[in-house]
Amino acid sequence: MSTNTLAHLLNPASSSDDSIIIPDGPTLSYAQYSDEIERIAGLLAGAGVKPGRPVSIVLVNNLEFMVLFLAVARAGAIAAPLNSAYTVDEFKFFMEDADSQLAIVPPGTHLGRDAADQLGIPVLDASLDGSKVVLSNSGGNITKSADAQAPSPDDVALFLHTSGTTSRPKGVPLTHANLMKSISNIKNHYELTPEDTSIIVMPLFHVHGLMGASLSTLNSGGSLVIPERFSASSFWGLQKDNNATWYSAVPTIHQILLMRADDDNAPHESFRFIRSCSSALAPAVFERLEARFGAPVLEAYGMTEASHQMSSSPMPPGKRIPGTVGQATGVEVAIMDMAATGQLQKTGDIGEIVIKGENVMHGYNNNPEANAEAFVDGWFRTGDQGFLDAEGYLSLTGRIKELINRGGEKISPLEIDGILLKHPAVAEAVCFAVPDEKYGEVVHAAVVLNGDTDQEGIRAYCREQMADFKVPDVVYIADALPRTATGKIQRRHMVTAFAEGK
Repeated sequence: MSTNTLAHLLNPASSSDDSIIIPDGPTLSYAQYSDEIERIAGLLAGAGVKPGRPVSIVLVNNLEFMVLFLAVARAGAIAAPLNSAYTVDEFKFFMEDADSQLAIVPPGTHLGRDAADQLGIPVLDASLDGSKVVLSNSGGNITKSADAQAPSPDDVALFLHTSGTTSRPKGVPLTHANLMKSISNIKNHYELTPEDTSIIVMPLFHVHGLMGASLSTLNSGGSLVIPERFSASSFWGLQKDNNATWYSAVPTIHQILLMRADDDNAPHESFRFIRSCSSALAPAVFERLEARFGAPVLEAYGMTEASHQMSSSPMPPGKRIPGTVGQATGVEVAIMDMAATGQLQKTGDIGEIVIKGENVMHGYNNNPEANAEAFVDGWFRTGDQGFLDAEGYLSLTGRIKELINRGGEKISPLEIDGILLKHPAVAEAVCFAVPDEKYGEVVHAAVVLNGDTDQEGIRAYCREQMADFKVPDVVYIADALPRTATGKIQRRHMVTAFAEGK
């Protein structure tokens, strides 16, 4: 069995060290966790799970998920985790697109179960008995075990879908070798050791929570604290009780923790580092985070097709430059001309960010048209626009398809977001394009306030900070901004949420 697979992910300094800590639940040592993965892999094989085919995992952040994910991979099958909050139609699309052989769901009524039943996909329930995972179906608990086939590095281990920010979600198959390279890159970059403990606040069905925080920590021999969901009110208690050394989150969660910091008696010296990823972190939020929590903030850049991380701010004493996503981490990063002819840009020139590396997928699932468009001369096109400076620090200027074209002037939404967030009364902000008869598109913005101001006050502030053509024509004051389950803002939904019918 090759060691470059998820079957050899766990890397404890001692098998008695804690691996998984469930608040108000069990704590598993590495020995217990490893035994449980092997036991469940055998039960899956005994239940007829075939190597090389996906298994849809419809579970929240819990011990069952962490065992089932690695057990499916250990059995040579493909883990296909799904957001447990999907609708029946969403479950059906993702299960059918993956050609799932089995769905694993919680006991009781669940839309994931309904979707699988409608598609004729067998279902197993996953529950917990103490620290043991129980698999069952209508016939009772699964007890028959068989030898699980060991995976190889080139086997697909994980099947996910793109977030579909600009189009229909595409299937992304990632091999064991892809994942292990990404995990190694993350572990090495953040200098993770068995002394580290990470609080998991991101969903495990997404690469940020799964790869960026969980599997990388397990590969370092560290410990994971896994609450079922993020709760700002209990976050600092978990940090203190478990001596947690880091966490990774989207800017939304960082901003929530900042807004509540004083009320929650958050410490002024906290983690070894704080990681931010999956959405742009405004420089103003970066500075407030470091000042309030007394820890270096490292912004990372990742995407599903790259098994997550591509670049990150360096660890101290390296420079952290707000507004950048740091330097490449075990991946080649370059800037290609916007026509995607294969011509690479000079330092400082803006273009499309392209990548190469062992962590990059080999191609979308059954989608030759998308693959022909996505790869140029061996480079994968990220769809993001940005530039590299002389020291290799990468700055993102926006999703290419989200740039606002106002009368021929191309406007970066990230730039406007960053300026809005510098306003002392603005807690959250997003700008977006709205169709316009005269200019083609104009800029609108939505904000959540934490102070006293109004639309005209914000627009006046913007006029002091940016050229007139970039100033939002309309600013919507909102109680909250619509987000995906992973905390991302999808700009294409903002017009429907705020501008239509206004």
